[in-house]
Amino acid sequence: MLNWDNPLSTELTDIEKPAAEPQSLAASYAASEVLSGKAFDGDSLWNRGVALPEADAAPIVDRLDEQVVDPVVDLAETTPVEDLAGVAADKVAEQALQGIERDQTEAQEALAPVMASDKRVINGVADVNQLAPFKYPWAWEYFLNANKNHWTPLDINMAQDVQDYQHNLNDNERHVYENVLAYLTTSDILAMRNIGLAVMEKMTAPELQIYQARQVYEEALHTWTYQHCIETIGLDQSEIYNRYRVVPAIHGKIKLANKRLDSVMRSDMDLRDPKNLNDFVMAYIFFAAIFEGCWFYNGFTPIFSLQRRGLMKGTAEQLQYIMRDEVMHASFGIRVVKQIILENNVTLDPQAIRDMWDESEKAEIAYAHHILKNPILGYSAEDHIEQFRFIANRRARQLGLEEPYPNAQNRTPWLDEQANMKKEKNFFETRVTEYQTGGALDWG
Repeated sequence: MLNWDNPLSTELTDIEKPAAEPQSLAASYAASEVLSGKAFDGDSLWNRGVALPEADAAPIVDRLDEQVVDPVVDLAETTPVEDLAGVAADKVAEQALQGIERDQTEAQEALAPVMASDKRVINGVADVNQLAPFKYPWAWEYFLNANKNHWTPLDINMAQDVQDYQHNLNDNERHVYENVLAYLTTSDILAMRNIGLAVMEKMTAPELQIYQARQVYEEALHTWTYQHCIETIGLDQSEIYNRYRVVPAIHGKIKLANKRLDSVMRSDMDLRDPKNLNDFVMAYIFFAAIFEGCWFYNGFTPIFSLQRRGLMKGTAEQLQYIMRDEVMHASFGIRVVKQIILENNVTLDPQAIRDMWDESEKAEIAYAHHILKNPILGYSAEDHIEQFRFIANRRARQLGLEEPYPNAQNRTPWLDEQANMKKEKNFFETRVTEYQTGGALDWG
């Protein structure tokens, strides 16, 4: 019957309550369950909202003494119902006490403070929701620096680029410009998915996850930037975006990246398993050192070579901002993977590392010969390939590995300068969007 004073109440009204019984409702339930051959479960009573008032339990508990026997069937056959109620009451009280003790133990464990020494990059046991104390303060510094480097593609004047593309670039230079953007548009989406789906959720230290969350945003921002350039110039978006599917040299790099990264894009990957851990480490090395550290870093160079001649300066400035982000991504990733190797005693297979470099070089050679099938002024396919090898040696040193291409030459010594945005700007030609820290950041 509804309680009209409180329609949501499940409490019995005075009319619905049965006449007073000499024993408690809980005891009656307990006795009926025991008599029916069921194992007594005090928690079950409690879950059904049946409590045992202390006033009811006391006189029954006083008469328990020697009447508790086992098994339950014998108890039901030899013990009067009123005494069975006493047994039930005792068991309810005992289980309630055990539950209180268990809850207290769990509460004490839950209240234990998080120690920085308990944190690990992966397979950690510390509370992943508690940011500090830091075990990896350098990761937090990456996050702070990344937020100082904020920008959007709308900050940069692209008007002159439209004029350059339509009237000042030759056919070879247009071919370079279009294909570089075609490769980059797909690559940054792949990078965003890799960090968000394969890497970030496997981290067990929140200071690492927070920077990687920023990294996911930056990859999306880079994709917006390429789209903004393509749209502003007036290129056929459908044709440009589909080149990675129909141009073998572009498709080859994306296919290799997918092969290297797809195996770890699983949330159920148990990194306590040695094989899974090794696969994850190798994939992370490829992503940080090659995909971002070499392919992206070297991939902007053809556009920068146009910029050095006063062409496509708006696009080049967009890529300078992106390059600053990508250098941080590569540096962070290399540091994280080195920490994983250290904490988990991972031994890398030298032949597997060698194969990774060779696969990547082969894909880069095919790509260079496609985008630079005819050299442009100041830059050729041979320059691009040799610069890839030079940067690959740098990334290997940062990882503590043997250089894959000894004696590789630095064909574009001006490339590193592109990561330093400290330069003169005409206030009336472009919005001043230099990073807060300028060239003060240490890019490793």
